[in-house]
Amino acid sequence: MTSPGPAPKLVASDVDGTLIDSAERVPARLREVITRMTAQGTAMALSTGRPARWIYTVLEQLPVRPVCVCANGAVIYDSATDRILKAHTLAPETMVEVVALARAAMADHGGVSFAVERAGRSAFDNADELFLVTPEYSHAWPTLDDHGVVPLDTLISAPATKLLLRSDFLESKEMFDIIRPVIPEEVGHVTFSMSGGLLEIAAPGVTKALGVSYLAELLGVAQEDVITFGDMPNDIEMLQWAGRGVAMGNARPEVKAVSDFVTATNDEAGVADVLEWWF
Repeated sequence: MTSPGPAPKLVASDVDGTLIDSAERVPARLREVITRMTAQGTAMALSTGRPARWIYTVLEQLPVRPVCVCANGAVIYDSATDRILKAHTLAPETMVEVVALARAAMADHGGVSFAVERAGRSAFDNADELFLVTPEYSHAWPTLDDHGVVPLDTLISAPATKLLLRSDFLESKEMFDIIRPVIPEEVGHVTFSMSGGLLEIAAPGVTKALGVSYLAELLGVAQEDVITFGDMPNDIEMLQWAGRGVAMGNARPEVKAVSDFVTATNDEAGVADVLEWWF
């Protein structure tokens, strides 16, 4: 009788502030570790707040074309075949409710503007149909006109994978402390992945943990054999769910607090440090 091989494993890493450094590059040492790790049979996945169309600059630096958890768990994307495998969406009536609650909460704090992300079928669908903003929306990151501009009622008239709330006056944590208490969990999941005045709202229960658990089931990997890496609040549920959750040295304090381990910063290739140790 032959002995069974080692149990399959899954490594799921956040992208910004985690897998890539401040220059948005995957460190050479990390690429080498991923090559060795995947050759041994461990699966690699990206788990990011980014939409599928914004991950190719990262994928081009990797030795694998993984299935990716995008939009904070709302979208499962197969980068090898350019297919959206699964999408969880916010219903229009839910977004109407969230918009009203957020506007009321932010009325004395400079107001709030809105945008939505939609999944599409491919990472190469027209961006101006997938990323829509209201006319007053100010972008939290540089764009190349990869968005459409529509009135608010049009913006929230069709299902979306993510509703974005933007403030020009408050940091994301300040917005979170104001808006999170007024959005019931059964209405939407509120989180943030950057500091610059941007909240991200998904359907109830939709987090990176949901996406990574779906991948683990798809690949036949037990929960205790999943390793995750992250640095921001949108990573918390994923880090808590995994058998091993690793926070980066540059992670926010609340992220480090829920993690099993803390590694070096993304600029010090902290993900590589851990993977070299485990693999």
